[in-house]
Amino acid sequence: MSPVLAAPPSVPVGTGMSIFDPMFVGMDEYGHPVYLPMIYRNILIGGEPGAGKSSFLNTVIGTASLCLDVSLCLLDGKQVELGLWENCADVFVGPDLDLAILTLQRLQTVMDNRYAFLKSVRRQKMVPGDVFGAILIAIDEIAFYSATAGDKKTQEQFSSLLRDLVARGRAVGIIVAAATQRPSSDIIPTSLRDLFAWRFAGRCTTNVSSDIVLGHGWAARGYSSNTVDPTNQGCGYLIAEGGNPVLIKAAYMSNDDIIRVADYAAWTRRTTTTTASAELHAAA
Repeated sequence: MSPVLAAPPSVPVGTGMSIFDPMFVGMDEYGHPVYLPMIYRNILIGGEPGAGKSSFLNTVIGTASLCLDVSLCLLDGKQVELGLWENCADVFVGPDLDLAILTLQRLQTVMDNRYAFLKSVRRQKMVPGDVFGAILIAIDEIAFYSATAGDKKTQEQFSSLLRDLVARGRAVGIIVAAATQRPSSDIIPTSLRDLFAWRFAGRCTTNVSSDIVLGHGWAARGYSSNTVDPTNQGCGYLIAEGGNPVLIKAAYMSNDDIIRVADYAAWTRRTTTTTASAELHAAA
């Protein structure tokens, strides 16, 4: 009679994905897949309510959650758009401007420490397999923190901290993905908005609103998300730094898809203490 063998302990199996790999975000109008290299870059996502902004942002977070070389720092004024990812995030901030500011200050300290390390080893940027991993800062409805909650002083402090992270964080693996309905100057200062290399404009109600996301003058050249059918959620123009806008249909994750991916990501990450998590605690 064969002996009864105990079941081996459950070991999380990772996906083998890396944040250094191009990220699939959707299909272009010719049916070709569209990939974004997110490392060393930032992305601004804009559009009217229901245009698919949060869906695009969830796709970015979902892909990053399956990459064990990137930590997740999520800020969501509504809590529910990004809340399903909380268990696999190193930091989750809800409708609390003071906590959001404190979190960005800690990230700023992490950024400065990383640059001090790179200087000590005579390098200019992080590389795959480095001693620290990347950090994705995902913000849904940035207007809550920059124009709604708190007072003018704290709103400006939040915007200033975020601008510093967007401007200086790329070389040390700090990636910012921010979504808002209309990133006008009263929501996102122009000095911050212009720093985003990647931009996605979902359906907008006017050519002016489309240009606010993509950059001045694109509507006059025939690239306006105002032409997108209001019922075609997730469709919009994607532009890279120095390139022309490309019409794409963004990938979509249903609520069940998000729960399934988030649970799996949390499971694969549960035995791993990311370097970013340790850095953030040290910066507290």
